[in-house]
Amino acid sequence: MTDLTLYHNPRCSKSRGALELLEARGLTPTVVRYLVTPLNAAQIQALLIKLGLSARQLLRSGEEEYKSLNLADASLSEAQLIGAIAEHPKLMERPILETADKAIIGRPPENVLELLP
Repeated sequence: MTDLTLYHNPRCSKSRGALELLEARGLTPTVVRYLVTPLNAAQIQALLIKLGLSARQLLRSGEEEYKSLNLADASLSEAQLIGAIAEHPKLMERPILETADKAIIGRPPENVLELLP
């Protein structure tokens, strides 16, 4: 299988676990260290479509930025939440495995296997 992209944080045990599962199956995904190379708003929007999720569902609510930016505010628009993720990539749930037409959050890491043939 080609065209696998893993949005990865090497400091995260779940993210490392997902990468190990893929590599154990002989797969070498393109690894995007999204904290080093953040996604822009358009990329996040495209990823959300593949995930079938809203921006709110992609947010890590335990992060300090979530609290300091008052992202729990239900009146915030999808665009505002996507903008917050683009500006503060630490807010994005991880890991995420993306294929040409789908994506899945690897929590637990075994979830990534659902995208494999």
